[in-house]
Amino acid sequence: MSKIIRFGVSLEDELLVKFDALLERIGYRNRSEAIRDLIRDRLVREAWKEGDKEIVGILSLVYNHEKSEVTERLNLIQHKNIGAIVSTTHIHLDSHNCLEVIILKGKSREIEKISDLLQSTKNVKHGGLLRTTTGEGLE
Repeated sequence: MSKIIRFGVSLEDELLVKFDALLERIGYRNRSEAIRDLIRDRLVREAWKEGDKEIVGILSLVYNHEKSEVTERLNLIQHKNIGAIVSTTHIHLDSHNCLEVIILKGKSREIEKISDLLQSTKNVKHGGLLRTTTGEGLE
């Protein structure tokens, strides 16, 4: 287990009041937990910028499966990138619209490229990439 180090942080009163209100609303038990999460979040964002670290992305796509060949195009892109795709889940939202959730793992550059290809596929109504981490190096 890592050694715990205590340090001080200087903030303006108004900023601290807003921070404490946010922590209470979200449900943090103390400021230390919240600050650790803020630091981890920034470290994950920086890892994505580096481009060569192994990371994880969760891509969501919403599309009408009846539109011209959208399902086939999405499947083709996924099969061409099978090494980065860990899992997919297909959900029928209604009689026309589907949600596909794709978990990708690999270098951030590669994940971004695959995500862009899938989101820009004709007849995809909406897509979003949640950028996260494998957890390695985050204590």
